[in-house]
Amino acid sequence: MVQYIKYFMKLESSSGIMLLFFAVFAILLANTPLSHFYFDFLDAPVVVQFGSIVEINKPLLMWVNDGFMAVFFILVGLEVKRELLVGAISSYQKAIFPAIGALGGMVVPALVYWLINRDFPAYQDGWAIPMATDIAFALGVLALLGSRVPFALKIFLLALAIIDDLGAIVVIALFFSHDLSTRALILATIAIIGLILLNRFKVSNLGAYAIVGLVLWVSVLKSGVHATLAGVIIGFCVPLKGKRGRKVLHDMEHALAPWCSFFILPLFAFSNAGVSLSGMGWETLTSPLTLGVSLGLLLGKPIGVFLFSYFGVKLGIASLSEGINFKQVFAVSVLCGIGFTMSMFLSGLAFGSSNSELNTFARLGILLGSGAAAIIGYLLLRCFTQPKIPEPESR
Repeated sequence: MVQYIKYFMKLESSSGIMLLFFAVFAILLANTPLSHFYFDFLDAPVVVQFGSIVEINKPLLMWVNDGFMAVFFILVGLEVKRELLVGAISSYQKAIFPAIGALGGMVVPALVYWLINRDFPAYQDGWAIPMATDIAFALGVLALLGSRVPFALKIFLLALAIIDDLGAIVVIALFFSHDLSTRALILATIAIIGLILLNRFKVSNLGAYAIVGLVLWVSVLKSGVHATLAGVIIGFCVPLKGKRGRKVLHDMEHALAPWCSFFILPLFAFSNAGVSLSGMGWETLTSPLTLGVSLGLLLGKPIGVFLFSYFGVKLGIASLSEGINFKQVFAVSVLCGIGFTMSMFLSGLAFGSSNSELNTFARLGILLGSGAAAIIGYLLLRCFTQPKIPEPESR
């Protein structure tokens, strides 16, 4: 049994499979007689208090979205920094093609959402929801096709999704911060200076980053800026190499990756995907909010990514990577419409605290759009790629 678990954890698609399983499990729970246990579990109050200095009193759902997801965003920050320094977007030539596609993949879905919801002021806060790409899900679908997918195509999707995450981080910082606390921001600034000094002196002790990072997270949580941004800052402040050549960033990334893939993201999926379908009918499915999100992901994403990438190449701004063609780029563009994790996260920021009904409509749109994008993207990739023919053994 342990051997099978180890084998599963090594699969490229394992994280995506876990996300899908817990999302479906949450939907089933939310639509059975056990639904009250599910929602009561998410609403259970969790209090952490340190004397009279710090008190954090939030329901479990908020601890998942503000706390555990901050750890996930540390991993995002680490991955983005690594790719910027030595990876898929470490030079202009490497970055420009996926960057242009990512720009289209953010602008066009938001535009599609706005066009559908422009006459509904209550829905307009959700414009950023279809902008995101779920790296784990998209790469999981890609992994199902194995070696028939060209390596350059995987790098294109990975780089585009990472740049997409950067865009989502900027959107969260600019549009989802409110009621700013000057005192908390000052404390957060001191913590950031501390992290920069740790980086500057190439401190290799991960515990030091964890302690200062915790202070930063509490400060940002209390400041009115969304707490997950603290995770990104922590990730960016971890040095690529520490003293005596120790690979600090690599060590922290490999320490966090299994926890994020097999605990934090599945927990997030379980906590946020539980949409109750009770009382929903045709009017719900055709609601401008539901349509704006689902069509933003299913149509806006592929149109934006593909057209921007195509014209970027035709105008000579970027070049198509060797070994791939535009049919394959289009198939990957459809896969980019899998917005699950980040879209759910942005939906919670846009509607979660103010209107749970609108959040439910948005999450339904995410599930519909992401599910359709996954299926269509998989079928297109299978159609546009060929299985590798094994080379004959030399005698």
